[in-house]
Amino acid sequence: MEKSDAAKLAKILNILVLIAFVCNLVALPLVPGLVGIASEGGLRYFSDFVSQDNASAGAPTAVTLFFMVCWQFLWRIWRTPHTAAIAAFLMFCGVCTAIILWQAKRVLGTIRKGNPFCRDNARSLKRAAVCCLVVALVALVRTVWAVVFYRSVIPLFTYNTLFVPLFLMGFLLCMVMSALFRQAAELKEENDLTI
Repeated sequence: MEKSDAAKLAKILNILVLIAFVCNLVALPLVPGLVGIASEGGLRYFSDFVSQDNASAGAPTAVTLFFMVCWQFLWRIWRTPHTAAIAAFLMFCGVCTAIILWQAKRVLGTIRKGNPFCRDNARSLKRAAVCCLVVALVALVRTVWAVVFYRSVIPLFTYNTLFVPLFLMGFLLCMVMSALFRQAAELKEENDLTI
């Protein structure tokens, strides 16, 4: 039996979601280090760190140094509230994004098997919707906190503000899709009983 176009597309999307999921999991432990590097002056700090170590013979590669610097900041960033808040926010969003991607992988898996209209898909989409809503609310709280704390509108022009409508739309889309998949699963179950 030949696979449908939806199953073929789901196979490609499943690969892309899996790649994004793995990249997310690889990036999560690096978040504290990246926040630490950014708080110390960004790439200038990292390039100074690399140039100091390259003077010695047998110096490690830039990639190895990058991971070493990230590991160094893993504990240091929690000392200041500002860097701790940024790192915690980004790690929380990263975990929620990993959950969303995993739920998408589950939905695509049922589509590939030729059984898209099942209750599992409705539950997976509802879990993804909850994660989207949580990220949107946390981003909203962080944006409002930054506006009040800095007494400026500049935080309104950051990625945090972009997260709010983006993840709210994701929440609404996932909730609608969840309801549609649930209703389709109920109709399918009724049809299976009547035949």
